[in-house]
Amino acid sequence: MAFNEKHLGDGEELVLRLRTHPKVLIWPVVILILTGAAVGAGLAFLPADWKPLGVWALVAVALLVVLVFVVLPWLRWYTSQFAVTDRRIITRHGILNRRGHDVPLRRINNVNYERDLLDRVLGCGTLVLETAAGQPLVLPDVPDVERVHVRITDLLFRVGPDGDARGE
Repeated sequence: MAFNEKHLGDGEELVLRLRTHPKVLIWPVVILILTGAAVGAGLAFLPADWKPLGVWALVAVALLVVLVFVVLPWLRWYTSQFAVTDRRIITRHGILNRRGHDVPLRRINNVNYERDLLDRVLGCGTLVLETAAGQPLVLPDVPDVERVHVRITDLLFRVGPDGDARGE
């Protein structure tokens, strides 16, 4: 589900459009592979007198596992995104019920990022936007977080049309 640009204001320019890093899908893929292997092994070792009811039960359990532990996490990942414009940070997430949060750039006091070892290996990190409101906006698993950090910082402190730095 792509970010809908019709929700931008007049003259507002989209700078970045991102989705969280696909690392959140590693465990669902592992579970999908293990479920497939378990179904194959279950079908191979299923006693003949349990067929066909045992086959249907095995497939039903496997479908339930795939739905809960593979499809739902993928849908959460696919429907969660954020965008950076020249005026604000926009977050949107939710499968059936959409939720969003907009933070005007002028309200952001500080931009930080955090990267642990796994994040460094995978090329992502957590972006922390501190505002005057107190509660920071935390964006986990941002791909190429350092580039996003620099881009937002550039937007915050670029020179405005009156010659003053915007962030001052």
